[in-house]
Amino acid sequence: MTEFWKEHSKEATVEEMMLDSHAKELTKEELPEILSLLPCMAGKRVLELGAGIGRFTSHLLTKANHVTAVDFMESFVARNKQDNGHYSNATFIQADVTKLDFPKNSFDIVFSNWLMMYLCDEELKSLIEKMLSWLVPGGFFFFRESCNHQSGDCKRDFNPTHYRTQAQYSHLMTSAQWEEPQGAEKFGFDIVLTKKVQTYVKMKNNQNQICWLLEKVSRSSATQGGFTTFQQFLDNQQYTRRGILRYEKMFGAGYVSTGGPSTTKEFVDLLNLRPGQRVLDIGCGIGGGNFYMAKTFGVEVLGLDLSENMVDIAMERAIAEKLPLVHFEVADATKRTFPEGSFDVIYSRDTILHIADKLALFKRFHSWLKPGGQLLISDYCCGEKPWIPQFQAYVKQRGYILYTPAQYGKFIEQAGFTNVRAEDRTAQFIQVIKTELERAEAIKDEFIQEFSEEDYLAIVNGWKDKLQRCNTGDQRWGLFHATRD
Repeated sequence: MTEFWKEHSKEATVEEMMLDSHAKELTKEELPEILSLLPCMAGKRVLELGAGIGRFTSHLLTKANHVTAVDFMESFVARNKQDNGHYSNATFIQADVTKLDFPKNSFDIVFSNWLMMYLCDEELKSLIEKMLSWLVPGGFFFFRESCNHQSGDCKRDFNPTHYRTQAQYSHLMTSAQWEEPQGAEKFGFDIVLTKKVQTYVKMKNNQNQICWLLEKVSRSSATQGGFTTFQQFLDNQQYTRRGILRYEKMFGAGYVSTGGPSTTKEFVDLLNLRPGQRVLDIGCGIGGGNFYMAKTFGVEVLGLDLSENMVDIAMERAIAEKLPLVHFEVADATKRTFPEGSFDVIYSRDTILHIADKLALFKRFHSWLKPGGQLLISDYCCGEKPWIPQFQAYVKQRGYILYTPAQYGKFIEQAGFTNVRAEDRTAQFIQVIKTELERAEAIKDEFIQEFSEEDYLAIVNGWKDKLQRCNTGDQRWGLFHATRD
């Protein structure tokens, strides 16, 4: 690696840093994009790994309390110090990141841009564990990497870079753990967001520049189904790629939830969308609703989903649909942040059942909406307790947190929304399931040929169980519409 960078750091220019002849044009666009994804840095201690010549250092220094900028190439560190040494809140270190060490809880944020791909898996695992010790609990790690293959156009006689997939990075990051001395507590990283760098998509049609924001969280409590994170539970149990595609076969292209395109059209029509409006879709699935809104009404849609499998398929569909107004992120809505008044509409279909603190989430939604903005949610709800044992077991197995439609509506009101309509749509839910069962029967042979009889029965029997739970009054379905004054 030293030989590689000696060859590509003779002048310590931005072109050498980015290994791209278009580095200046790219930097102009991508710098603000990357910085917009970082958590608030006011009063924070930041560690910048692989700082290079300081493309980001100068910007971090204007926002953070202190920045420690590290790089292993002497010429890069010298250039960074030359350009940014006048800041009193900067420390510059020339070091190999694999040999770095700091006391625990030394930093609030670790920032890295194009570094992990220069480390082998063992070096990367070791560094992740170290970062977990260096960060304070609740601290953040942001990193960006070239995935899958080379991005820059600079000629390379040899290339020691590891071009991992997005899934490989996500797995490495969320699987690592660090345990405090004497086993006091274990910590790991949860994903706050994963997304493509849009500058590269727009300017180079390059889908392989990916960034992550991770949060250091306690791993002491048991997680769903024995998985390290809830995201891993979703992607490995409820929403495997095969599981998603078999749902789509039943619900219709682009859809994995109740009613598919028919309920989507009915509910979206309540919003009176106008061209140019911005919509945030929480739990976007594989994007059918997003594509419908963008194509029909000319709105810009950002779809968030915690399932990496869902977002992977949504992005495949988006490329095929050629819709520049639709974007997707793997993101945790309880941790993701947006500036106040970012959206005209927040839309969510059968997703918030996974989230425990609904009031806190609705308060976030309220701040993200513009004045006059609308909230539209459909979600699984429940009847009054006590529930029958079968329903209790179902809710526990799925990890759902359910309330009655009336209680759900109260949370939305308490979050500050007005004109709150909380409707029990269970009768519609029952009718939709019956219609879906008829459709399933009509395409049974085709479905079994594409998937299997076991897959067919899993879905059909699941729907029949839902009907039974609705008929006992335990499972309900709610529709909620509200505005921000």
